[in-house]
Amino acid sequence: MSNIPQIKIPATYMRGGTSKGVFFKVDDLPERCQQPGEARDRLLMRVIGSPDPYEKQIDGMGGATSSTSKTVLLSKSESPDHDVDYLFGQVGIDKAFVDWSGNCGNLSAAVGPFAISNGLVDKSRIPDNGIATVRIWQANIAKTIVAKVPMTNGEVQETGDFELDGVTFPAAEVAVEFMDPADGEGAMFPTGNVVDELEVPGVGTFKATMINAGIPTIFVNAEDIGYEGTELQPAINGDPEALAKFEMIRAHGAVKMGLIKTPEEAANRGHTPKVAFVSAPKDYVSSSGKEIKASEVDVLVRALSMGKLHHAMMGTAAVAIATAAAVPGTLVNEAAGEGDRTSVTFGHPSGTLQVGAEAKKVNGEWTAKKAVMSRSARVLMEGWVRVPGDSF
Repeated sequence: MSNIPQIKIPATYMRGGTSKGVFFKVDDLPERCQQPGEARDRLLMRVIGSPDPYEKQIDGMGGATSSTSKTVLLSKSESPDHDVDYLFGQVGIDKAFVDWSGNCGNLSAAVGPFAISNGLVDKSRIPDNGIATVRIWQANIAKTIVAKVPMTNGEVQETGDFELDGVTFPAAEVAVEFMDPADGEGAMFPTGNVVDELEVPGVGTFKATMINAGIPTIFVNAEDIGYEGTELQPAINGDPEALAKFEMIRAHGAVKMGLIKTPEEAANRGHTPKVAFVSAPKDYVSSSGKEIKASEVDVLVRALSMGKLHHAMMGTAAVAIATAAAVPGTLVNEAAGEGDRTSVTFGHPSGTLQVGAEAKKVNGEWTAKKAVMSRSARVLMEGWVRVPGDSF
């Protein structure tokens, strides 16, 4: 009978936006897990409770959804222009992998509060009262994020009256700015076009906007794939054929974007790219029963994450939506009524969200300076997480 003692690792369980995950300081991890590699991935999978063929993550901290199967590694930044280095790991649920290919925009809102509370930001930069500006280096995509964190009496203010659709309770508002949000290296539109014809064997050929902003995202028109744009999770996630269709779109779009060489490689890159479908505004009822009127939004967007329709909207995908909306001729811009815009309010399954973004052409290529949105964050639990000592 195996009797390997558990070890305990300092950790904080936090909600950021409409996601939650386990946050670690890199220095608190076991030494062999402080660097990229198999040991670190195995540790994080065991913390979350993956791989789990039951898809429940009962024996771990995960919640068995793409929004809750997340880990964050933070350290004091070595760059004088940044306060904290932020690395995000999306943990597979039923498969044994940690995807490091992109950022989590929602959890980005929790990075600043965690960094302040855990001594990763110089005290000289933190006011006792007011707003602390935390400069974050997002290591997955090599980009800067700026978080505006409210402070009260020398501590991070977490409670407040800011409401976010997809989150039940109000909290303090954290403004998050994604600087130069084109994801990674290369063009914002990797094919060179704002709209392409995407051919997907067994599915069809239809228009697609493929953009690298916030996170690589493939936008298609809802009506082109048989949807209204008002769908909630059960309509998609309860339909295996629909999920398979979206995965085919994602895989072939990823090839066209140059992210992978063959569609088969998409199985090992579940976090990116995202797939979303858009439509012009319509009345619908959100997942909480809230009535959303067409007049309240500019466009409707539904997005899939880790193979399932998201219950609200990924923060990084919201950046992609706002950036695409700012570029004339994209499917998002057309669904939003065309024209020039610096912000967009979109409807998602849980309600609405407004995101600001500005795009312009530089030397013939579209670029974006920054995208801005408001989220909230809160510590749910802090202390130690325990894992069997032989799990990594």
